[in-house]
Amino acid sequence: MARQEVRTRIAPSPTGDPHVGTAYVALFNRALAKKHGGRFVLRIEDTDRERSHPKSEAMIFEALRWLGLEWDEGPDRGGPYGPYRQSERSEIYKRHAQLLVERGAAYACFCTRERLDALREEQRRNKQNFGYDGLCRTLDPAEAARRIAAQEPHVVRLKMPREGESVVHDLLRGEIKFEATQIDDQVLLKSDGFPTYHLAVVVDDHLMQISHVIRAEEWLSSLPKHFQLYKGFGWPPPIHCHLPLLRNADRSKISKRKNPVSLNHYRRAGYLPEALLNYLALMGYSMPDEREEFGFDEFTSAFELERISLGGPVFDVSKLTWLNGKYLRRMSPAELLERLRREPLSDAYMLAVLPLVQERIDTLEAFFDYASFFFAGELAYDKAALAEMTPKGREPGEAAAALKSVLETRIDPLLDWSSAALESALRAEADALSWPAKDLFLSVRVAATGRAASPPLFETLGVLGKEVVRRRLRRAIEALRGAKTGS
Repeated sequence: MARQEVRTRIAPSPTGDPHVGTAYVALFNRALAKKHGGRFVLRIEDTDRERSHPKSEAMIFEALRWLGLEWDEGPDRGGPYGPYRQSERSEIYKRHAQLLVERGAAYACFCTRERLDALREEQRRNKQNFGYDGLCRTLDPAEAARRIAAQEPHVVRLKMPREGESVVHDLLRGEIKFEATQIDDQVLLKSDGFPTYHLAVVVDDHLMQISHVIRAEEWLSSLPKHFQLYKGFGWPPPIHCHLPLLRNADRSKISKRKNPVSLNHYRRAGYLPEALLNYLALMGYSMPDEREEFGFDEFTSAFELERISLGGPVFDVSKLTWLNGKYLRRMSPAELLERLRREPLSDAYMLAVLPLVQERIDTLEAFFDYASFFFAGELAYDKAALAEMTPKGREPGEAAAALKSVLETRIDPLLDWSSAALESALRAEADALSWPAKDLFLSVRVAATGRAASPPLFETLGVLGKEVVRRRLRRAIEALRGAKTGS
């Protein structure tokens, strides 16, 4: 039998900023495919219709390309197993869900939201595990078909074993056993005809001939459901390898509350893509000669899946910064100048800054003082700045809480980073907080620029970019909380 071509994939959801965890998983997938002369696939998992957004998809493409993690097949490149967006594959999932029902591996469930809510509340009161009780599992197939023909709303559920153990295999962990009683009859197809992750990922991985599923450890608990799906379809499962999660210093899962997680942040802050890739490789892997500095090609040549460490890697920004500095210092001045012109001093960025500054300076020299906050990294907030951020009659803690709400409620979810969208979002937040708009705007202005007088606020925020504004708001919140406690 011919050896199967190595085919790996990365399958992000376009529901926000491109995540550093996506790059971490993509790195290992691309390295394995390249090592064996295989194919690396980009698939967009956009079945969450409420949260998926084309702008998020575009940012994923741009961030992965910035890192050099180019794919061989994908939505923008095509390939023999497309389409590569799940939202364009609905009919495929429906056919496969029906196939499972016909084989008795899945069933139609007609339970209403009200019944499921009541069931969950009863299980909570009785301190039972949450999960579907299987009411529709034994429904007569003819009765189910009649109700479907009558267009009664329903979902399709996977029929999981009720007794014994589900045994699965992970490349790094070996055989893993799950008690059958702990695994729910998973919804596969929702009432709107869209699949859940579980059905779509198994169908897509098989039809796209993925040989190795290399993904985050958080999906390990889903493996029994996926193996049951492979069994129901009569397909051999691919090799599964679950990478250890990136963690904060306190060992919690990496999150934006404790660490910057957006790839856009690291790009805007001036981290080099090759340094970031090098660091991400160190998160789950050690080179045979224990080197800490290496390029992608060197990593690929030495790469073996079995060498991945299962220890929870700590994503330490200070170590990343140290490594990035080593890369910078190895550059010639000409190379460094070229990198500066590529990112923080690009023509595009300068041409966005200059119209906001031009009417406010009288000499070229004045540009550097007036526009300094457009190019600075961290801002220092002195007592005067903290006072400007704290409207008259309010405490620093109130200003910190307001900025925190701006950050989490308005800035973090905002994908349209235009001045009009920013103004609309901040005015809505002023109304929600019952703050005068001018007070909130001043607090945000000082937090973002370090000064009370700056070019128009919303245009300024638009040019600074989401990552800089987000980072500065966090720092301002910390400074205000320090002022509140007197520390």
